[in-house]
Amino acid sequence: MDDLTFFIALSIGALSTLHCLGMCSGIIGALTVSLPSEIQNNRRKMLPFIVSYNFGRISSYVLAGAIIGSLSSSVFSMISPKIGHLILGTFAATVLLLIGLHLAGWFPKLIKIETIGRPVWRRLEPYGRRLLPVKSIKQAFFFGAIWGWLPCGLVYSTLLWSASGGSASESALLMLAFGLGTLPTTLFAGMLSGWLAKLSRSPNLRKVAGSIIMIVAFISLFFALVPESHKLLHLAR
Repeated sequence: MDDLTFFIALSIGALSTLHCLGMCSGIIGALTVSLPSEIQNNRRKMLPFIVSYNFGRISSYVLAGAIIGSLSSSVFSMISPKIGHLILGTFAATVLLLIGLHLAGWFPKLIKIETIGRPVWRRLEPYGRRLLPVKSIKQAFFFGAIWGWLPCGLVYSTLLWSASGGSASESALLMLAFGLGTLPTTLFAGMLSGWLAKLSRSPNLRKVAGSIIMIVAFISLFFALVPESHKLLHLAR
C-alpha cells in the first residue's frame, strides 16, 4: 500500500463524518449518558471513555478489513496477477466513485449495502446493550468494538473498497486509516455537537466532499486502466 492510498482512506473517513455524524453522535450520547454524573460533568474525566470507545470502534474496522482482505486475497490468487491487478484497481475506483456519489447525495441507494451486515449486527447488538451503563474505560472499549459493526452504508462501502488491498494486512491498514480519519469528529462530537450538526446538514459542503472523492476515483481508475491496458496489449502481441 502506498502513501496515497493510505491518505485516500484517511480522507474518506474524515469526509464521511459529514454523513454519519447523527448516528455517531447518538451512540456516543448513549455512552456518555450512561456514565456517572461526576464524569459527565467533567470533560477531562469523560475524554478517556470517549477515546477508549473510539479505539474499540476502530479496532472492529481493522478486524473487518483483515477478514475481507483475506477473502479477496484468496479469490484473486486464483486469477492471473496481471489481470487480477487490473480487476482490483477497477473495482477499487468504482466503489470509490459510488462512495463519492453517496456522500454528495446523488446516489442514496448505496445505503442498501447495509443489508450485508445486518445478520451479524442482529447477533452483536444485544451484547452491546448489555454493556450499558458503561462504568469503566475497558467497558467503553468493548462497547465501541461491538458498535463498530453497526450497519452503515459508508463504512461497509469503504470496507468493500479496502478489499482492493489484496491481503489481510493491507486491507486492515486501509480500514485503520479510515477509522483514524473519523476520529477527530467523533472525539469532539459531544463538545461541538451543535456546530457539527449544522455543518453536516450543509448540502453544498457534502457535494464538495463527494466531488473530491469522485475526482480521486477517476484518477485512480486512470492509473489502474492505462498502464495495465498497455501491458495486456503487449502480452497479446
